[in-house]
Amino acid sequence: MAESTFRHYSDSFHQTLGNEGAAWRRERLFHWRQEHAIIRVERPTRLNRAHALGWKSKPGYLIIRVRVRRGGQGKRHIIAGRRPKHKGILKMTLNKSIQRIAEERAQKKYPNLEVLNSYWVGEDGKDKFYEVIMVDRSHPVILADPKISWIAERGNQRRVYRGLTSAGKKGRGLRWKGKGAERMRPSRQANRKLENRTHVKVIP
Repeated sequence: MAESTFRHYSDSFHQTLGNEGAAWRRERLFHWRQEHAIIRVERPTRLNRAHALGWKSKPGYLIIRVRVRRGGQGKRHIIAGRRPKHKGILKMTLNKSIQRIAEERAQKKYPNLEVLNSYWVGEDGKDKFYEVIMVDRSHPVILADPKISWIAERGNQRRVYRGLTSAGKKGRGLRWKGKGAERMRPSRQANRKLENRTHVKVIP
């Protein structure tokens, strides 16, 4: 059975992740590191993934590639003596994912656009690269398309800062499935506060 075009694109990208594509991948990441941290690209690197997340090859859609430092936060060493676990310099990881940080930086760079979604395109020992799908909410083509015109409504603006993208919902615990999944709404933090209020120990 013949493969579809998007299946061919997916296989071609995954071939660059193996040992046989190491040289090509190294050259690509080398050029990406020489560019600005936030840059607009003409076409998606992963065409099949971009289409699955809502991108269309029509006016009003833009692809922004963002470079974000990977790993936890770096804290300077404390001179005064204290226990290592109380220094506050180890295992300082953010609650936000690196992908969500990339989306917020793209939104800050282009405030007149709206973040639709994002996907991973590469990483090295220092940085991670994401391509963010952004939509011009005031473009006539976007306003005339009933499938995407919802993004121009007032309630859907600045959605990346409110955790309404796919990466934002994952960080809020809204994509967690399993036993007790209904208890994860509206978020992990809200559910934790609810449990603290309902499980109050009464000391006689």
